[in-house]
Amino acid sequence: MKCPFCGHSETAVAETRVSEDGDFVRRRRQCNACDKRFTTYERPEVSFPNIVKKDGRRIDYQRPKLEASMYLALRKRPVSTEQIDSAIERIEEKLLNLGLREVQSTRIGELVMRELKKLDKVAYVRFASVYRNFEDLDAFRSLVDEVSK
Repeated sequence: MKCPFCGHSETAVAETRVSEDGDFVRRRRQCNACDKRFTTYERPEVSFPNIVKKDGRRIDYQRPKLEASMYLALRKRPVSTEQIDSAIERIEEKLLNLGLREVQSTRIGELVMRELKKLDKVAYVRFASVYRNFEDLDAFRSLVDEVSK
């Protein structure tokens, strides 16, 4: 690890701690040349699949886009931030477990709808009405009837 103060390439690890949730490792390092200390964080590198949009474009997976859609559907609903974050983590875990390099955006939409259906029926209907792009009232009514059962 290169020293951020003097640029020397040799540093020693003075202390190592695992975060409370176990998601990363915090290391205190000391430069062998200037003796200054600095902190580094070690996290696993995770590679999400690329998303294939309906029009064929390929884009990188973006967690903020997923969060924004879920928060919009759950706006003013009695669902905690922790519940939403857990649902997003379950979606991401499923994406990673697929082991694919590319995933259709429709598949992600289905995963979101499944999670929203568990969290809040109103949010599920909100999301589905936009996602499925209903052309007529009967299709929308059948979705509401499905949720009402």
